[in-house]
Order: sequence, then C-alpha cells, then structure tokens
Amino acid sequence: MTGPVRSVSQAFAILRLLADEGALTLSDIGKMIGSSPSSCLNLLKTLVAERVIERDMRTKRYRLALPWQDVDALRDSRAARLVDRSLPLLGRFAQANDAAVGLWKIVSRDRMQLAARGESDAGMRLTLADDQRQPLGAGAAGRAITAAQAVDAAELARRFGSVRWQTELAFEAYASQVDEARTKGFAVDHGHAHRGVFTAASALTDIAPGFCITASFVAGSRSERELETIGAALSKLGKEIALLSA
Repeated sequence: MTGPVRSVSQAFAILRLLADEGALTLSDIGKMIGSSPSSCLNLLKTLVAERVIERDMRTKRYRLALPWQDVDALRDSRAARLVDRSLPLLGRFAQANDAAVGLWKIVSRDRMQLAARGESDAGMRLTLADDQRQPLGAGAAGRAITAAQAVDAAELARRFGSVRWQTELAFEAYASQVDEARTKGFAVDHGHAHRGVFTAASALTDIAPGFCITASFVAGSRSERELETIGAALSKLGKEIALLSA
C-alpha cells in the first residue's frame, strides 16, 4: 500500500492552518508546516488558482476564500493541529541528532500508525516508511505509551504477546522497562523490535487519541548515555509540540 502524497497532505495542512489562524504570510505558513519557501509558494499558487485561498495584495497575506471560510471540517481537532505543526520540529530534531524521527498516532486498541516524520540529510540514514503501522505494544513507542497509560497487568501481557519481536525479549524484562519508562518519561528499545535499530521514545497520551515521538538510530551508533539524553530531549520536544497544538 502506498503512503500519502506529501504535497496533498501539505495543502490540507495549509487549509487547516488558515482556518485556525486567519490570514498568514508565506513565511509564516512555510515555517508552521515545515516547508521550504519555494515549495510552499508553489502550493499557495496552486490553491489560489483553484480559488480555495486568496492573497491580499496589500498585506501579502493568504486567507481562505469566502466559500471556504465556513467549512467546519477544516477547523479540525487538536490532534490534526498537532500533526501539522509537529513537522518542522521533527525535522529539526532529526537533523540535530542524525536520526529517523517519527510521530506515531494510536489508531485502535491494537495499533499505532506513523502520522508524521522527520529525517536528517546525512548520506547514509534510516528512513521510516510513510503510513506504516505497528502493534501498540511494540518497540520503544509501545513501552512509552503503555507506561503513560498505566495499563493493568492483563493488558500489559496482551500488548507484549501481540508483538513479533525480532530479538528475543522476556516478558519480565519488558514489564520492567515499562516501569522504568513511567519513571523517566521515555523508553528505549535495543534492537528487539527491529534488529539492528535502537530507538528512544516519549509518549503524548494526554492528547486524544494518543501519540508518541520516536528517534531511531543504527544499533551501536549511540552510547547508553547518549540514548538517555535523546530520550529526555524527546520528552521535552513532546511538550513543545503539545503547546503548539493547544
């Protein structure tokens, strides 16, 4: 199954942004959706040509065209704003830490799905496949979400049992790591979910339906101390994203 078309996703992000914020400049829009000025300008020109938005020649600001100003569907939930406005922050974090960074959204009792991602521009790098899903208990994200939700023992066992771990992991170790994540505010997976990949994660479960931010690296490329530092930084990043979506 193919993933979402990035330009279409960004066009809808612009429409939701203008519905929430009112008239904005090209610079404002580009920064808030994580798009370069040239790419953002092309999107805006297309939306103007389709008469979905319009540009004020005096202020040089873009706003929704009159027929679109009362479309309630564009005034989306906080969850949609969180995804839209996380993009530039995810990109900066990925670049600063040379990591594959993902924002995961809980989509069911059993699954989470990649909602947004950021990458570094390193010549050799990990890449997250658009729109992918994984079991709710899997990896660092699964531990972080499970810790934040404070599930009971039966649910903890159910989530653990639904995962096909690529490297053997005992349930007792998993449960202990969930407890540790509850204390620290982040979790780490040492290649158990995906062999050869280490991942740190921090959950954002107070924003429905629940989210988690992850940063993944080639195994062995980061020390334990560095992984701990990155995990704490992800927790801080989550708070920044939550504030932007308020």
